[in-house]
Amino acid sequence: MPTLHRKLLGLLPRIGVRVLDLGSGAAVVYRRGERTRVPVGPRADLVLRGTAGAWKDVALGDSGARLLLDEKAAAADERRFQVAAAAYLCGQHVAALLERCEVNCVFDVGANSGQYGRQLRRLGYRGRIVSFEPTAEAFGKLQKAAEGDPEWWVHRIGLGREDATQSINVGWNTMNSLLQPSDYGKDRYKRFAKSRTEDIEIRRLDGMMDKALAGITDPRPYLKMDTQGYDLEVFAGAGERVAAFVGMQSEVATLRLYEGSPRMAESIAVYEGSGFEITGMYPVSREPATGRVVEFDCVMVRADAVPRSG
Repeated sequence: MPTLHRKLLGLLPRIGVRVLDLGSGAAVVYRRGERTRVPVGPRADLVLRGTAGAWKDVALGDSGARLLLDEKAAAADERRFQVAAAAYLCGQHVAALLERCEVNCVFDVGANSGQYGRQLRRLGYRGRIVSFEPTAEAFGKLQKAAEGDPEWWVHRIGLGREDATQSINVGWNTMNSLLQPSDYGKDRYKRFAKSRTEDIEIRRLDGMMDKALAGITDPRPYLKMDTQGYDLEVFAGAGERVAAFVGMQSEVATLRLYEGSPRMAESIAVYEGSGFEITGMYPVSREPATGRVVEFDCVMVRADAVPRSG
């Protein structure tokens, strides 16, 4: 015998209401446009507007996680798909690392408009964030992003090897740099054709740490750097106090976008020489024509800083 639920679902189309029956007492009721049910594992379904197309439910190894993939769209721009997937995985990895290493202060160097800080909050990190952004326009956006968050501190300065005043190239959106673009960079990005400069304050990282960590019992800081070719200069400015960081993250380049910037092997050798070891490498950008990776996000940790369970 049909249940009352089933009888009601059968009546709805007569009054112009469409029904997509999901079984087990669940249904989607709608008036306009088609809906398609895509099974996602044994206990979940995805309801899409229109036809299902080429959606596929892909198991991610034996992790228990599954990927719902539009195969046609992914194949149409494989490069963009790979970079987007890497950005997601990097964020998840960093969030897990911060929790496992009991990080209570993240130094966000090259904060731009606060993208990294917002991502940390979305991923569940509730400790202190100290962001450094030297350019006027980006810093204004960073201030707004941090409003209402008492544990997100912002400073309008850049970090480097020495305390100084320098000119930075601006007008390149997220790619503002203290360095000039390389010939390769000019060929790749039209934004480098036009620029203006802005005078900024540069400070050493070791001179900022006491203020940033004030009030934290047993500080366990993490260093994130994204300074468009200037990360090694920031790192050098930490001096001997770099040993205080339990982990770090740096954008390392396989292809130089800026004159005088270090290649990936040089950067990683410096970080490893200071006791950090790689936990993840995630492509940030890839060359459209060849697929070559231009830059990676390199995530690293001090093995002896990871709390042992049990």
